[in-house]
Amino acid sequence: MTKKGAYIGAGAGLVLFGLFGLLPGSLIGGAAGIQIAGLLFGLPLGPGLLSRMIILMSMLLGVLVAGIVIVTATSTIGWLVGAAVGTSVNENTLATAGRR
Repeated sequence: MTKKGAYIGAGAGLVLFGLFGLLPGSLIGGAAGIQIAGLLFGLPLGPGLLSRMIILMSMLLGVLVAGIVIVTATSTIGWLVGAAVGTSVNENTLATAGRR
């Protein structure tokens, strides 16, 4: 029951990440990348390739961190719900009910 709960939580987390995590993750990561590139090259940033690569990598890191946090949190919640349901419902009763 706990595995099923974790899988359901992970699936819900992927959907939630697609809806609510992708854009904020790239936005916050991009803002951090502009700050880092600004510290290295000075503001305003020029059209150089290295500054754009720094911003791109920080945007990807922001999206990755947002995805990891959301999917891990929802998987954990799903696992906990599955564990709670598994302890409250006797699994032997469910198995014998399916045989009837």
